[in-house]
Amino acid sequence: MSPTGTPDVLVVGGGIIGLVTAWRAAQRGLATAVVDPEPGGGAAQVAAGMLAAVTELHYGEETLLGLNLASARRYPGFAAELTELTGHDLGYRRCGTLAVALDADDRAHLRELHALQQRSGLESQWLSGRECRRLEPMLAPGVRGGLRVDGDHQIDPRRLAAALVTACERSGVTVHRARAERLLVTGGRATGVVTADGTERGAGRVVLAAGSLSGRLEGVPADVLPPVRPVKGQVVRLTMPDRPGPFLSRTVRAVVRGSHVYLVPRESGELVIGATSEEMGWDTTVTAGGVYELLRDAHELVPGITELPLAETRAGLRPGSPDNAPLLGPTGLEGLLLATGHYRNGVLLTPVTGDALADVLTTGELPPEARPFTPLRFGATVLTEQPA
Repeated sequence: MSPTGTPDVLVVGGGIIGLVTAWRAAQRGLATAVVDPEPGGGAAQVAAGMLAAVTELHYGEETLLGLNLASARRYPGFAAELTELTGHDLGYRRCGTLAVALDADDRAHLRELHALQQRSGLESQWLSGRECRRLEPMLAPGVRGGLRVDGDHQIDPRRLAAALVTACERSGVTVHRARAERLLVTGGRATGVVTADGTERGAGRVVLAAGSLSGRLEGVPADVLPPVRPVKGQVVRLTMPDRPGPFLSRTVRAVVRGSHVYLVPRESGELVIGATSEEMGWDTTVTAGGVYELLRDAHELVPGITELPLAETRAGLRPGSPDNAPLLGPTGLEGLLLATGHYRNGVLLTPVTGDALADVLTTGELPPEARPFTPLRFGATVLTEQPA
């Protein structure tokens, strides 16, 4: 704590990215506070929690792959440390992923993805349709082939968020349950925020980690306003039968009629089906069409899902950036750092983001794996063209 009683670091946003940043900063000896009306909320309440660095590989995202793999490697130790500190079961499972194809076009696409994975030095195994069904007997007879990726795991994001709240509390992080309305800028430097009730919260430095809302904080100069937009995702949760043998033993995913669908079985008996990707602004309505499409596509993969009880439907907002990669570290405004824009990889990138922000807050330097993701890679033109 500074001589004036203000924290060294104030994190705006109490989702998993903001919480892990605050926890790691506090562990490095920095007096840290979080401002959020509902810590542990946000996109993590909707996310499926796939830790899928390999099966999430997309063309043109090879640089992001390096960051994803760095974070995936840290997950076992990260999860063990968090569980030991908090006593929370995170639902971390090293169950692997099976990506399957239902027709000849999807099979060709999956073959191309397999070749890209191999060129990138990633481990994945091509299986015939029969081998896929031997692994997962509930799969539809029409499955034409698939990729087995044992290194892609899963975690329960809701449990992860709850554990991070506890970790922050036990590490001395101060939590202000309020909404940050405006950034305070004094003498060309970020010096804190004003919350919705008019309270000024000063700080040595401010980390903006508010997910899809990061671009809406008032007072942030236009040339450093993060180019983050909301991307809507709808998910469905079903309850799997309690019977000998698992309904599904691992995450199953596919592209069905051009739409990505995944089924994530939890040890708790929950089956998460997702997720739509919709550019709908700030709308978080669960729609009949979105639920129908998810269930229809999932049914083509695993026909038995139609017999399962419907437990929940939910929609949330991913923080998308212009290149689908996060913004990590200092901005052009002294005292303001970003940890946002993680898009579909927020849960996967939680460990590496916390480490990267703690490093830059204590040493002034981003670690090598995070340097390509500096906010400074976007010029002012890009920044100011994004919707606020």
